Amino acid sequence: MRYLGLDLGTRTLGLAISDELGMIATSYKILHHNEDYEGLIPQVMEEIKEKNIKELVLGFPKNMNNSVGERGEICLKFQKMLEEATGLKVHLQDERLTTRQAETLLISNDTSRKKRKKVIDSLAATIILQSYLDRRERDL
Repeated sequence: MRYLGLDLGTRTLGLAISDELGMIATSYKILHHNEDYEGLIPQVMEEIKEKNIKELVLGFPKNMNNSVGERGEICLKFQKMLEEATGLKVHLQDERLTTRQAETLLISNDTSRKKRKKVIDSLAATIILQSYLDRRERDL
């Protein structure tokens, strides 16, 4: 089963995709939205159809004290829009510190600041999706 990982930022949506077995996540692409979340839906639906996606994994930004803030509320609304538009299950995956993990990884690979900015959301989506896939595998 193929999964699509999503990292919803304030201006971009990072995408990651799993292999056919649903075991390995890979960075895929970045969609730009400027807070037009509804405008993202047709683009995501196109990716779902093109890549034969069966389920989605959306990063869920919680505060460090486990509460849900403004970004978390936006994410929950986006989850609902995705489920209604696609008919697919959208799993929420805790995304605390994933952007920091992605940045640390890129810095350790000596990636320039300019290039990091271009790929960080897609790498964060990969970390979110891989975390979900690993958790799912452990729970089986």
